[in-house]
Amino acid sequence: MTLEERVMDLESRLAFQDDTIQSLNDVLVKQQNTVDRLQAQMAVLLKRQEEMGGQFESFEEEAPPPHY
Repeated sequence: MTLEERVMDLESRLAFQDDTIQSLNDVLVKQQNTVDRLQAQMAVLLKRQEEMGGQFESFEEEAPPPHY
């Protein structure tokens, strides 16, 4: 294999690696956006659960119905 062929092979590999790295980066950005969105949704759900938990606690403190 001549020096020129080796250099062309290395340039080809480099181009392929650059493309692969860019593709992986694009996937990583999408996944991070999804994680951020899910974390925000989870925070909203936890807040809503805490608010609703206070409502249910007041029901638990009431006396049982008369048929008990």
